[in-house]
Amino acid sequence: MPPAKRKQRPKSAAEVPSRKSPQKWQLQTAKAQFSEVFRRARTEGPQHVTKAGKEEVVILSKEDFDKLKQPKHKPESLAEFLMKSPLVGSGIDLERRKDYGRKIDL
Repeated sequence: MPPAKRKQRPKSAAEVPSRKSPQKWQLQTAKAQFSEVFRRARTEGPQHVTKAGKEEVVILSKEDFDKLKQPKHKPESLAEFLMKSPLVGSGIDLERRKDYGRKIDL
């Protein structure tokens, strides 16, 4: 005799986020429907998971995560920074004078 199929109850609107609202999932719903959360993270963007009504984690696709990890711009060297300074060519004397110290009476 084949095992009896469990009757699935219909999901309420509160359990599954709509596509137009922000992608927020209650923790228990996200656990139960992880494949859907995973799919939406890859196709629709970040998925927010809440616990006790407070946002706790965000699930991102690898591509979105890699974008966040990349630096916004490559830091330039100190020499490049100084050469691009608005003070270049302004005539400011930045030469140091030799400091021999001062005489102290012992």
